[in-house]
Amino acid sequence: MVKLKKRKKSSRNRGNTSFRGARKKARGKGHKGGKGMSGSGKRADQKKTYIFRYKHPYFGRAGRKRTRKRENKINVGTINDNLENFVNNGRAEKGKGYKIILKDYKVLGNGEIEKSVEVHASSFSKLAKEKIEKAGGKAVDLRSSNKKSEK
Repeated sequence: MVKLKKRKKSSRNRGNTSFRGARKKARGKGHKGGKGMSGSGKRADQKKTYIFRYKHPYFGRAGRKRTRKRENKINVGTINDNLENFVNNGRAEKGKGYKIILKDYKVLGNGEIEKSVEVHASSFSKLAKEKIEKAGGKAVDLRSSNKKSEK
């Protein structure tokens, strides 16, 4: 019996490591690059574990990093307890009452205040404003006063 169709040689090589060329490009480490970041292009899957572990933001677009401006916070009770310290540090002036300037601070309403105090701060909570005014003091919001002066 004579063969009518000869089997292709390439079909015998499927699954063989030398299939489609036993050249360096197709073998082992040939085109994967050397040490460091060489060969870490588009299809550098063999280096991704290294990149994720040690050079994390290597892939992807570096966008704008948003940083929240953190406001310092202080309680009404803390102000009451540290009035003399504020005067010594130059944050407060003593006259009939106390005039305290707390730039970049938000005053919160935890604690009690006994003396009449004029507090200048960047913002106040509702409760803090109520407590300061109840004690005969004054709460001056620096942000709103700056906006009024600009207009």
